[in-house]
Amino acid sequence: MSDRNEFTGMTNVNGAIGLTGDARIPVMDRGFLYGDSIYEVFRTYRGIPLFYDEHWARFENSASLIHLRIGLSKHELTEQIRRTVRATGAAGANRDVYVRYIVTRGEGPLDLYPPPDLPTTCVIIVRSVPEWNPEFYTRGLRVAVARTRRNPADALDPNIKGGNYLNNVLGVVEARKLGADDCLMLNDAELVTEASNSNVFFVIDGELVTPSQTAANLRGLTKAAVHEACRSQGLPTYEREIPIGAVQKASECFFTSATREIMPVRELRIGEGVERSFPAGGGPVTRRVAELYRDYVEDYLRRHAERCLF
Repeated sequence: MSDRNEFTGMTNVNGAIGLTGDARIPVMDRGFLYGDSIYEVFRTYRGIPLFYDEHWARFENSASLIHLRIGLSKHELTEQIRRTVRATGAAGANRDVYVRYIVTRGEGPLDLYPPPDLPTTCVIIVRSVPEWNPEFYTRGLRVAVARTRRNPADALDPNIKGGNYLNNVLGVVEARKLGADDCLMLNDAELVTEASNSNVFFVIDGELVTPSQTAANLRGLTKAAVHEACRSQGLPTYEREIPIGAVQKASECFFTSATREIMPVRELRIGEGVERSFPAGGGPVTRRVAELYRDYVEDYLRRHAERCLF
């Protein structure tokens, strides 16, 4: 275990806590073999987990969508997360943490069909909060529309926050080859869905819009918080279908996620020779949203101080 004034990333596998580099799961675990798993990620601010209840609710929904018995209660998971965070030395080091908790369907025979009585595997990874390139905030992301299309909802529902991310991996690999930092993914109808692991907002004709669920995208918790923060302060937000052609009229663009928060986009490569530029560091609406989101988070932290994991 780490010294109380030093931070060391730790991983908990079915209750056994150790250095992340030493963590092991069986090679016959279905999460490893088939991506047969679900997960959630949250970060802390001053030790307080952000949107903890909402993450658990989405976790339960993912489990329901893949017919998975989670195998532990919310209380049991919380206690295991606390044990793991304590082992990192985060409190003594005064470090906020990134927590990813995963439940796989467990170890079983080499067969696609999962026996219904398999004991699940629970993995909790705790490490420091990712440090993004500061330029992503002062200037913005470079983004490319990937030719790889997002999985249709009737093939793999994007609201299953699961261990099979190959579709997204292919999209971001393609974007990097084009010199971009991340990708924007379309569906088969040429509608914008989301980025590789973030939701996306645009300012189009003066309105703040994000793709609706009809395009099939993850119901992001940060996206939901942005809606609530903006609307509570009189800034309307809209969810609607966004054809890729409409993006060429956008004046601003930003990504949202638990670890990115509000991250501006400065350049969008739509196709060969077709690019859209946005204000460096975000335009006036993006900056306003970032401010409202920070205030919203601060209010949440004040109301949930008793949940501090330290």
